[in-house]
Amino acid sequence: MSLSFSPARAHIDLNAIKRNFQRFGAADKILPVVKCDAYGHGLLPTSRALLAVGARRFAVGTVAEGVALREAGIKVRIVVLLPPISRDEWRAAEAAGLTPVIASFKDIVRAKACASKDHPIDVTVALETGMHRLGFSQEQLPQLISELKSSPEIVPVFAMSHLATADMPEEETYMQRQVALFSDMGKTLKDAFPTLRLSLHNSAAALAVKNAPFELIRPGIALYGGNPFYGTEKADLGRDFEWAMSLSAPVLQVAELKKNETCSYGRTFRAAKDMHIAVVGAGYANGLPRRMSNKLSAIVNGKPARQVGRVCMGLLMLDVTERASVKAGDDAWLMGGSCAQGFAPVTPQVLADIIGTISYEVLCRIGGLNERVYD
Repeated sequence: MSLSFSPARAHIDLNAIKRNFQRFGAADKILPVVKCDAYGHGLLPTSRALLAVGARRFAVGTVAEGVALREAGIKVRIVVLLPPISRDEWRAAEAAGLTPVIASFKDIVRAKACASKDHPIDVTVALETGMHRLGFSQEQLPQLISELKSSPEIVPVFAMSHLATADMPEEETYMQRQVALFSDMGKTLKDAFPTLRLSLHNSAAALAVKNAPFELIRPGIALYGGNPFYGTEKADLGRDFEWAMSLSAPVLQVAELKKNETCSYGRTFRAAKDMHIAVVGAGYANGLPRRMSNKLSAIVNGKPARQVGRVCMGLLMLDVTERASVKAGDDAWLMGGSCAQGFAPVTPQVLADIIGTISYEVLCRIGGLNERVYD
């Protein structure tokens, strides 16, 4: 017998992820980002799907994610985007043949401690170009090159930085400043290490700049269907990407609500007429925050139904007054799902707009809180 903590299900369309990957062109130029459990889509299933369409390397968030890929038999290059924190993490990265980021001179010391001249560790050099998070500054490059040249235990394979405003057309000037600085810093490093490969462009930059000037693009959100230019003048650049995640939960009961009666906590919804309310087995424990209350809609039997009353921990209510066919056991699609002609499903971006966040957060939350099933 297989039991679940919740009746809600996150449905993952791996074929959509494959198609999104292929939209970026030649696989040899792509470093797909599968960090944070592939943005909630599942690290191993997503990575295997991408391997099937030619992926030659992956970027993960942590050493543990990289080790999980190795233990699953995945042998391609794996870049770890966060520098290992502890000595154990560095040793695990070396033992698994991962390519961790170094972002400080302390990282170099730690890397050297777990490697040797006979068994060096490949690393990715993080460069600070304007995000002001992790990485070596331009002023630190002479010392960095000297340290690496005198450290045969460490082999720099990639250098990368991250763009702060690539998805903001109004901040194009700032992005170009970062590109120029990365280009200068990259040239300095490549003069010292000619085989080094450079990576800067994320989903937005890869879409906006055809034939990006560096060896590897690094798409993330677009792999999973997100349009990094949503709501901007460049939105058409990302219109072809397909959302890969949907969320369903069953109707548990259809209840009657008389005129002037209220439902759920706080009595925030009062019926203006006699109504039928579908009680659905999903709530804020499934990644649908309470502040979405009375703002959501869902697709039931192909048509939308508005959510009423406060969203509960594991329940929410839908108005199905005009939907006599709705019954217990039907699926309510809180995100995605098939629609009758003339209607559109709720997307991760719609949910993000409701709560004032970005689709990345919605995907990570829903994918991480619900049992995943793969279509």
